[in-house]
Amino acid sequence: MKKLGVITSGGDAPGMNAAVRGTVRAAIGRGVKVCGFLHGYRGIIGEEIWEMDSKSVGGIISQGGTVLRTARSEEFRTKEGRDQAMEILRENEVEGLVVIGGDGSLTGARTLYEEYGYPVVGVPGSIDNDISGTDFSVGFDTAVNTALEAIDKIRDTAYSHERVFVVEVMGRMNGFIALEVALASGAEAVLIPEVPFSLLHICENLKQARGRGKRSSIIVVAEGAARASDIKEFIQRNTGFEARYIVLGHMQRGGSPTSFDRVLALRLGALAANRLISGYQGEMVGMEGGKLVAHPLSYVLSTERMIDPEKLLLVDVMAQ
Repeated sequence: MKKLGVITSGGDAPGMNAAVRGTVRAAIGRGVKVCGFLHGYRGIIGEEIWEMDSKSVGGIISQGGTVLRTARSEEFRTKEGRDQAMEILRENEVEGLVVIGGDGSLTGARTLYEEYGYPVVGVPGSIDNDISGTDFSVGFDTAVNTALEAIDKIRDTAYSHERVFVVEVMGRMNGFIALEVALASGAEAVLIPEVPFSLLHICENLKQARGRGKRSSIIVVAEGAARASDIKEFIQRNTGFEARYIVLGHMQRGGSPTSFDRVLALRLGALAANRLISGYQGEMVGMEGGKLVAHPLSYVLSTERMIDPEKLLLVDVMAQ
């Protein structure tokens, strides 16, 4: 292989820049040229090419977001759009592609591999941590720590004013961020899309806690489970306690990545480049049990990552 490409696609995640850095420098170290395509798959179709060298990724390891930018591409979802993308890749002599992104991005990579036999290797980049084949996706640790820092400050106010605070974190389809944040912040309850919940039961628990002398509480909710504003109103109506809500929103996507995310991203980016250059394709790299691994994209995208029920139980136990 003489030249490979790299894109970041879909939702941005802290650590994507570190993954790009790992990809570029590992490839250059093996004598392979690298070009980045701006704006993901849309940039391939539009031929937005950045010929990259080692200096291109200098100083980006600590930056949030992605220097390659990101976008979603409706055109790439069509056969005509993918044909055009393949034509651009071939015309520019790009012999393989490292795709850094979440479920949708990896699905696009799998399509290129299965439809055209084009060499691709994926790197899991998503704050949601809902991708199978890896214990952690790039950006998850940073998103959790960003939310945790905010909740620690909110708890000070909740204590001072003796209030219940409902904090909504990201997670439309899953509760990985919410569950991790709830445990780390000592929240009194967590609501996630995967598990049914009873607001009346939560209200009863809040009343019992108040009876034990607990004057403030934090409830963490994933955005896909319920609206924080609705929960706040329900709690006030059924307990008589003063309640507030806050939506943390997209701040969880930004910020300088944690050391964990930086190292993870570097290792996965470098592994992706090395495996692509060595002839592996149609797979995603990841980390399981502290060790670097690679799985076929067909497996990754057909397997659902599940919430750990022991963690969910632990939230209730710790709230007693």
